Amino acid sequence: MEPSGLLILAYILIVVGLFLLAAELFMPSGTFLVLSLTAIVIGVAMTFLYSNDPTRGIVTLIGVFIAIPALGFVILHYWPRSRIGRRFFLHGPQEDATVASMPVNLELEQLRGHFGRTVSPLRPAGVTDFDGRRVDTITEGMMVDEGQWVRCVDVRAGKVIVRQVEKPDLGDLENALFE
Repeated sequence: MEPSGLLILAYILIVVGLFLLAAELFMPSGTFLVLSLTAIVIGVAMTFLYSNDPTRGIVTLIGVFIAIPALGFVILHYWPRSRIGRRFFLHGPQEDATVASMPVNLELEQLRGHFGRTVSPLRPAGVTDFDGRRVDTITEGMMVDEGQWVRCVDVRAGKVIVRQVEKPDLGDLENALFE
């Protein structure tokens, strides 16, 4: 075989080795890894042996050293999205989803929109009384003195967020409390 045909064979071996290296990630066995590294090493060695100019072998070696990490980066980017890759990576629920579904936090969700009165100063965290139930609360960053009216504006990850309001009009409910 003439040297140009052997050089083409060398480059084919390198490309086959890169494909086998990619196949190792999708079908891990160890066999593909050994075959791919063997093909790449033989292909690079052939470029040194059968080329008239040693720079061709050096350029091929540098190309392989650039191609393998680049191929690895591309494969590892797409591998978690593949059918086999999804089996290797655990995907749990979002943190807010698990915290929000806890029974204690489901009860706190019912406070959204309710009025309460601060039991302690909120600097910005403190205690608020919602219909006889004391709850740890956080303001949106403002300080609120003790005894002030607040309204629950949000419940995030088990934290009750309140905002200071004017005294709410409780209507008949307030009269019923004092009778």
